[in-house]
Amino acid sequence: MQAAAYPPAAKVSMAMTGLSSNYYTATVPERELGFGQLRGASSASVCVVGGGFAGLNTALGLVERGVRDVVLLESHRVGFGASGRNGGFVFGGFSRGEDSLMRELGPDRARRLYTGTTQAVELIRARTDRYAIDCDRVDAGVLWANWFRDPRVLRERQALLQRNYDVHWEWVATENLRARVRTQRYHDGLFEPQAFHFHPLKYARGIARAAMAQGVAIHEQSPAIALERNGRGWRVRTPDGAVEADQVVLACGGYLAGLREEVDAGVLPIATYVMVTQPLDARLDEIMTMRAAVYDTRFAFDYYRPLPDTRLLWGGRISVRDRSPAEVEKLLYADMLKVFPQLDGVRIDHAWSGLMSYARHQMPQLGAIDDGLWLAQAFGGHGVAPTTFAGELLASAIAQGDERWRELSHYGLVSAMKPVGFIGAQLSYWWAELQDEWKDRVERARAG
Repeated sequence: MQAAAYPPAAKVSMAMTGLSSNYYTATVPERELGFGQLRGASSASVCVVGGGFAGLNTALGLVERGVRDVVLLESHRVGFGASGRNGGFVFGGFSRGEDSLMRELGPDRARRLYTGTTQAVELIRARTDRYAIDCDRVDAGVLWANWFRDPRVLRERQALLQRNYDVHWEWVATENLRARVRTQRYHDGLFEPQAFHFHPLKYARGIARAAMAQGVAIHEQSPAIALERNGRGWRVRTPDGAVEADQVVLACGGYLAGLREEVDAGVLPIATYVMVTQPLDARLDEIMTMRAAVYDTRFAFDYYRPLPDTRLLWGGRISVRDRSPAEVEKLLYADMLKVFPQLDGVRIDHAWSGLMSYARHQMPQLGAIDDGLWLAQAFGGHGVAPTTFAGELLASAIAQGDERWRELSHYGLVSAMKPVGFIGAQLSYWWAELQDEWKDRVERARAG
């Protein structure tokens, strides 16, 4: 495979490290939001640990249901983890495929869970309107583009979604697809019109402000360092304070808090990579005439979307390694040029990585794990809508005794078998990547 030409101008961005290289943090004003550190003793009906989408949606769902004394603790800043660094795709489903859900849960239960995520998409859209959250929302859908010539995987998924989930993705023939996405790399595609994409960090901070306006006390730079029984409730300690709460929700994702051994043992923190180009201006129309977000049909797929300021956000790959911005940029630049060789020479202004939490069963770990102790983690690489769904389930359970969270009980808190699990995850990814490459080569050979 020919190596991609690497633009000298892009070397400037290689000096950026950590969050300074994150496009999202660079485009959110660093004004004080009132999320000060926790100092001293505090009490609450519910203490939420984790200021990502799962924790924020739980807190907001609680106050929307009338629970006012809610405290949320975040060890860094709201949206610090995967919630504020992801690709910004908002669409239904889980990391676990729809066909697997059908086999494992049966048609009714699988449909209820999947419908929960599509309803979450609409809830996110509604909340951006209700709370006037300026999060660069682009209501242009999501396109699933076929990397391969064989259309069966698209036809089968389209039929499965329509037949079993009442979800209707539109067929996009090759000629039509290539008019929208100007590359010869793809063949047919499926278009999800209800989906959208947005600036996830702006949204995270927006729902945090909405929750705070309704009474949630949010404390940043306040890591939970201990979780202890306190009579019938719990005490969560931070370096400078403590929260006594009737109930606690652990929603730490890939950035584990070390509070419960079985919780941290249940997930693998897995890295994924993202970069953002310089503003493309008119060149953006040369590669995309649509403004949908795009991902492809490989296991090791690329995902990308046009940003409102004409940049292209590009993501892909998963690894057990949390690489530097320079390494991320080098890897993803080559991937981008496989699809859009016409972007050779474009400068990359931001590159970063982040950790997601994966369970062995590829589904969220959600529900009560002790008396008054709740868990929401393992949303993998498909978490924006499922974390919103999870927040609604937990908020409804805590505030109203709703037991719909038990629909996910089939996928429990199982060990990720660390450290062997890391090796297995990486080997599985490499094997799938090799299968993608082999299928691609075979198709190309047959095509002459």
